[in-house]
Amino acid sequence: MIVDAQQFAVGASWIATAIGAGLWLWSWLGEKDAIRKLRFLDCGVVLLFSSILLRIVAQDKLMSIWDWAVVFVAPLFIAAALWRLARTAGAPPASGK
Repeated sequence: MIVDAQQFAVGASWIATAIGAGLWLWSWLGEKDAIRKLRFLDCGVVLLFSSILLRIVAQDKLMSIWDWAVVFVAPLFIAAALWRLARTAGAPPASGK
């Protein structure tokens, strides 16, 4: 079985989607510290939207209206999440551990 670059990229994007969804769920269900919760949420958002964008670019069919909407909206969410990650990078831990 020969795997080309497109199949590899789509497979990697599904793995990134799973990791992003896991980080997003952990931010809502498992993390109690507010700053870490926000950072997990932002990392999950970046992974989810970037993996969706990669699958849109790699698809063989023509782009639908929903694909175009994601192409225009996803970079805004990615930029906002990266901005918040940069802003919270130097924050001291709240619990003092």
